[in-house]
Amino acid sequence: MRQTRTIDDVQRPEWLTGLDASFLNLETATQPLQVFSVMELDTSTMPGGYSFHRFRDELAERIRAVPEFREKLSNRFLSPDHPAWVEDGDFDVDHHVRRIGVPAPGGPAELAEICGHLAATPLDRSRPLWEMWVIEGVGGAPGHAGAVPDAADNRLLAVMTKMHHAAADGVSYMEFFSELCSTQPDPSPPAFAEASGDGRPLRIAIGGLTRFVSRPVLLVAKVLPATYRAISDAFQRSGRARAMAAPFSAPPTVFNTRFTANRNVAFARFDLNDVKKVKNHFRVTVNDVVTALVSGSVRQFLLDRDELPSASLIALVPASVHEPDRAGRNQVSGMLARLQTQIADPAKRLQAVAESNSIAKEHSAAISATLLEDWMQMGGRAILGIAKRVYVRVTRSRPMYNVVVSNVPGLQPEDYFLGAKITAFYPFGPVMLGAGINFTVCSVGGQLHVGVISCPDILPDISSLAVGLSAGLDQLLSEID
Repeated sequence: MRQTRTIDDVQRPEWLTGLDASFLNLETATQPLQVFSVMELDTSTMPGGYSFHRFRDELAERIRAVPEFREKLSNRFLSPDHPAWVEDGDFDVDHHVRRIGVPAPGGPAELAEICGHLAATPLDRSRPLWEMWVIEGVGGAPGHAGAVPDAADNRLLAVMTKMHHAAADGVSYMEFFSELCSTQPDPSPPAFAEASGDGRPLRIAIGGLTRFVSRPVLLVAKVLPATYRAISDAFQRSGRARAMAAPFSAPPTVFNTRFTANRNVAFARFDLNDVKKVKNHFRVTVNDVVTALVSGSVRQFLLDRDELPSASLIALVPASVHEPDRAGRNQVSGMLARLQTQIADPAKRLQAVAESNSIAKEHSAAISATLLEDWMQMGGRAILGIAKRVYVRVTRSRPMYNVVVSNVPGLQPEDYFLGAKITAFYPFGPVMLGAGINFTVCSVGGQLHVGVISCPDILPDISSLAVGLSAGLDQLLSEID
């Protein structure tokens, strides 16, 4: 849950943690580090009907209550530490909300093409790090592969909302976004919420210096002991065959080749009851089923290319470690889970994935929840730059992982966005160095929605991976019937 800001909080800037700032420092021309969603809306519920100007004005009213949308990065002049979030005194919603039309017939392929293009464009760091694209002329639900409408449905609207990863992880993004939503189409006007401090240069410089000189104490007192315990524990678990996959043990695949700045996306959706039917029959979790669907999809994709490695592919599975009293908008750890792609039988693969996930969760839980964040706090832009170059060289032959599989909190089935009924919501994470594909999942109204993102220069046929998820679910359901 978000912390409630007091008057003192308003006067004091909100500093980026090392983990927050790492997403600024690791961003490159070919690696825009942003999270986003593509939402399908039914505008027939909007009071007064839809118009772009009414939509924009309602958004401007709603973000009065969500100060994170009105905050930008502070100037780092004279500050040796990470920047802070400060109020943008020149905030103008018109700088952040734009409209675009999808080409006819406005189906899934056309919508995906536009979203891929928008996903590749970086955000302006001189302003609050978000933007919203209102996409008009949408004619069909993107999760229904192959649907080609005869004409655009005037009731439907797609909205793509991007935030920089420095400003939000998956959980923070959904918290901020949900405050723009309501349980009725015409809610009462929200109360105004103050933003962070005004970013006076002297305050930023003094605060940054204070935080900077505390780093050696943090390193000796907390980071090194926690790192030693984590390494020692990993060796012990490895000896008992109870360790998660080791870093840089993933086999090389097309997913791990160098990508460009271009992006492509795909959509998939499933009935949550079908997923739960599989979960209950095999006595696993929903996340186990989702991971197994990803496993089956990438396995078949590589088989079709005659490129399936004999060793299991490895997935990075981010995990939220949000706590109310901790600073920072990114509070995540992660585990490396074996996808068991070497197993042909879908049911046996699911059971093996569930066992692998169980071991990875147990191992991940034994590691300090703040270890990643603490190490990032130690490193500045120069250190992270060196680490990035070393990482790129190592992963050319031994990838750290092959794919990212993420799960973010869902929306309520009765949610409205600026008066329009939410009928679909597809979340997307970034494509990062070393693994050129990301699967992100959330639930809305009894359905699981999956956003898939990659680079067309390495995976031009990304839609086949989305279709493969549905095929995998059908295979597992056939094991039950």
